[in-house]
Amino acid sequence: MTDTFKKKIPNYLTYLRIIAIPFVIASFYFEQKYWTITGFSLFILASITDYFDGYLARKFKSTSTIGRMLDPIADKLLVAATLLLLAGFGKLGGYGLIAAVIILLREILVSGLREYLSSLQIGLPVTRLAKWKTGFQMCAIPLLIVADITPEQWHVFDIGLYSLCVAACLTIITGYDYLRVGLKHLD
Repeated sequence: MTDTFKKKIPNYLTYLRIIAIPFVIASFYFEQKYWTITGFSLFILASITDYFDGYLARKFKSTSTIGRMLDPIADKLLVAATLLLLAGFGKLGGYGLIAAVIILLREILVSGLREYLSSLQIGLPVTRLAKWKTGFQMCAIPLLIVADITPEQWHVFDIGLYSLCVAACLTIITGYDYLRVGLKHLD
């Protein structure tokens, strides 16, 4: 494997995550179990690429401007699209819907804040707690995707909902932390 190819792998993984999104979306529109499992599997694979693109970028010392820009966008698109579909198809329930709104609002806030700070040449690095938040989201969402095709005694919906609520709580904390840092740089 050439060094040039190795350095491009992280971006290829990000592109794959973006390409997976329409297929995850499409899986909601077919009622067969196969499609639900396909959406579940694609979401998990896309989530795994999120971990590996960062890991490989650091390992191969191949961070790029396009990668720094696209990686968080890919994550937000994947999470936002899937949360909206879960809500639209009635798979979230009351608390799940509140958690989803909190997560989406925070993502918009932090994206705007990052955009503003980048215009000032100031970075807003991802915190360890934000990585935990992402981990809880990436575990909760696929569970909520497959909850209605799993046996009730497995409590898949409950586990997914509780994980999403934990992600929402971490979302509030990390959103506040990012906002506090960003406010120091506002005019």
